[in-house]
Amino acid sequence: MVINLGSSLSPTSGTPPTSWSSSSGLFAFGFYTQDTGFKVGIWLVLNRTKTVVWTANRDDPPITSINSTLELTRNGKLVLRTEHGKEKLIANTTGSAASALMLDSGNFVLYDTDSRVIWESFNFPTDTILGGQTLAMGAQLISSLSDTQYSTGRYKLIMQADGKLVLYPLNTADRGLDAYWASGTLMKVPKSLSLYLNQSTGTLDIINSTSLRIIKSFKPESSYKNNKTIIYRATLDFDGVLRFFCTLDDNQPYCRCIPGTDFVDPNKWSLGCDTNFPRKGCETGIENDTTSFSITTMENIECGDLPYAQESQMSIEDCEKSCLEDCYCEAADYSLDHRYCNKQSLPLMYVRRNVVGASSKLTAIFKVRIIKIRQELTLHLFSYSELRKATNGFKEELGKGSFGAVYKGTLCRGKRLIAVKKLQKVVEEGEREFQAEMRAMGRKHHRNLVQLLGYCIEGSKRLLVYEYMSNGSLADLLFKSKRSPDWNERIRIALNVARGILYLHDECETPIIHCDIKPENILMDEFWNAKISDFGLAKFLMPDQMSSFTGVRGTRGYLAPEWQRNNPISVKADVYSYGIMLLEIVCCRRSLEVNVSTSEEVVLSHWVYRCFAGRELNKLIVVGDEDVDMKTLENMVKVGLWCIQDEPALRPSMKSVVLMLEGITDISIPPCPTTS
Repeated sequence: MVINLGSSLSPTSGTPPTSWSSSSGLFAFGFYTQDTGFKVGIWLVLNRTKTVVWTANRDDPPITSINSTLELTRNGKLVLRTEHGKEKLIANTTGSAASALMLDSGNFVLYDTDSRVIWESFNFPTDTILGGQTLAMGAQLISSLSDTQYSTGRYKLIMQADGKLVLYPLNTADRGLDAYWASGTLMKVPKSLSLYLNQSTGTLDIINSTSLRIIKSFKPESSYKNNKTIIYRATLDFDGVLRFFCTLDDNQPYCRCIPGTDFVDPNKWSLGCDTNFPRKGCETGIENDTTSFSITTMENIECGDLPYAQESQMSIEDCEKSCLEDCYCEAADYSLDHRYCNKQSLPLMYVRRNVVGASSKLTAIFKVRIIKIRQELTLHLFSYSELRKATNGFKEELGKGSFGAVYKGTLCRGKRLIAVKKLQKVVEEGEREFQAEMRAMGRKHHRNLVQLLGYCIEGSKRLLVYEYMSNGSLADLLFKSKRSPDWNERIRIALNVARGILYLHDECETPIIHCDIKPENILMDEFWNAKISDFGLAKFLMPDQMSSFTGVRGTRGYLAPEWQRNNPISVKADVYSYGIMLLEIVCCRRSLEVNVSTSEEVVLSHWVYRCFAGRELNKLIVVGDEDVDMKTLENMVKVGLWCIQDEPALRPSMKSVVLMLEGITDISIPPCPTTS
């Protein structure tokens, strides 16, 4: 629809309208809400949601008056006018516009009387480029402040004159040392060079008049479609990651604070992290007390800053000792290949995961303050009064289990949400479980385990403090939610949990059997990452121990057969529980369900095997699952059936489960699970 001179928009519905749409309705230009006000921008309309792709005057505060207007004036200017008569140019043009158009490409264009383009939003990108859009030599994308705040953020992507596509923190001098990613492309630089998001292929290309260089190429697995139109976009997100859409990576990049630090504001990652204990300075001599600190390491992590000191031909143990004894050392990069130790001081700005497949094996060493409780426990000690205040007198109960209840609380003046488990009736067995859970989880850091932050021991009172998981349990998501998670979400959740169990079984100092894997003990964080919780029943093996005799632990319906037979318990008991849960994830229903169409469907594992053996897996597809890939469905079913085999020896290890779910290893035909 052509926008003529004198046309206007209003922030609220009615007359005039709030936006001008493209002919297909895929894109709109106009007012969108931000905080308690309104901003002017362009957004992609999909399933009634708005994905903002461009913002005008992005660092201006939102307007708050509903009487403001956006107008293509009679004299050919596109202006934002407040109720007090103040005007702000949206498009700075050399001539006067005669008309405007919101194109289906997402480009908002002003034309003169000869229908020549005199201004277009594609020439002034903010954090996004769309299919068909180019980023000229020297131009840049700048990230937004957050996923809901579209003002200038902390990162930028530049199409450099040397042919490189480079990511920098915003307030840097654009030098190679400041870059945290570069495309690595080197070419004889032509006079005309630009970055182009190819609308036909979805590839990101560096182009000139005579040559083409592909920097990023992908084939969309799922796309935004309307009348067979695919929308491609690349956005420099607020966390500094350039993401390509329509494809979504199950292993989405995420931010976390290094050991010894916490987010300044958990709701705003861009503010960074700060030490979670007060610093007294090296001059006092207090900080040189090595008994107050411990060393923790993380594999394939590097600190991108220039070191203040470098030591060579050193073992990792000596590197740890050197950092521990150096007051100014907060972290160190250690190369297993080259045996160098790069020591870093505060502030640590560019801590990042090393590139997958990089030739150099790096280990990051971090110094953290510790409180010693029973050997090497590294947790914060809370007083009972602190936790009572944090939970407002244990007011909001999140859930209840056999050992006690869990309450919602806040720390840091309400900035950090926590979950406090208050144990009841702490008898001798409960005390052992309390100590075991602290020893096990106090030193474990994995993205798919709920993090234990601290504890309280006062008289008979025993409390555990965990990170808060804002989106409830997997059980709520699968069985109680009005909208079941879609197929790709369920695949990601299944992998999240599998990787968490793999960490417990194979990557801890001593193997840990969780003993109670079930949807109720899988919690979802604010980004819908699945994390394993509730280690109150966990069994700890010695380093070389394969199994153990123990009393029955866990939940009926998820218990492996060996529990009932008083046989030794191994990590394969968790594999069985995971298999039952995996089939529940696939089918979005409980393992035992009486409200079903036929008696054959009551026991889920029996029903799934019948469908698998009869080549009728389509019967398992949940209503609304349009994107199910039948081969992936078959693979997940086969993995689940292998996991619930009667004999532990027939069940795969969790490492094999992860490899099978990732499609790396083939999956043979499973036999019928006899006792499930």
